[in-house]
Amino acid sequence: MSSRRPELDVDAAYRIQLINSEHRVRAGARTAGYKIGLTSRAMQQQMGIHEPDSGVIHADTLAQTGSQLRTDAYRHPRIETEVAFILGQDLAGPADYSTVRAAISEYCLAYEILDTSYGTWDITLIESVADNAACAGVITGPRLAFGPDTDPRTELITVHADGRFVAAGSGRDILGDPVLALYWLTRRRPQVRLRAGDVVLAGSVHASLPLTPGRYHATSSHLPAVHLQVV
Repeated sequence: MSSRRPELDVDAAYRIQLINSEHRVRAGARTAGYKIGLTSRAMQQQMGIHEPDSGVIHADTLAQTGSQLRTDAYRHPRIETEVAFILGQDLAGPADYSTVRAAISEYCLAYEILDTSYGTWDITLIESVADNAACAGVITGPRLAFGPDTDPRTELITVHADGRFVAAGSGRDILGDPVLALYWLTRRRPQVRLRAGDVVLAGSVHASLPLTPGRYHATSSHLPAVHLQVV
């Protein structure tokens, strides 16, 4: 898209994303939160994009740990393991760091399913943003309370597929502190309406993996495990 429409910039891509999201809402979908992507060095290096982006999570793409997905429901699916936040109160942007932290009531491990409308993952930041930052599904694990002493940087996350180690990372891999991803969203996209109950993905701790049939299981040093069956 960006090569065919060189006049488009990132702000125009976010307007395209908004138009598409509004179409979905008018068709009956509900906004359930937001994803922030490209927040780890591993993902930025994999995609060749060196700044974060964001997209909308719709309720019909949100599922709980233990869910089953079919690969044929997607075009070119990939999977990431993330730290997710649940907001306990509305959050208006731009917000300072302490306000962002105070708005988080719970956190959990999560998988994000990525997919692309372009037929290739060789895409630019503009193309990613216009395609809702590739957000095609979110699977959340059991939640823990997020309090003043909670430090998501210390989460050490390990991922297995069919019992085989496939990836690992830590909370520090997400901008040095996963809370900074939410802080970034309130600053870069202050027009985004963050509501109590929203799920916000902070970004993957590892490079994305092809989503293939099997059982995925992720554990962390503090957060309960999240698992997914793919057929």
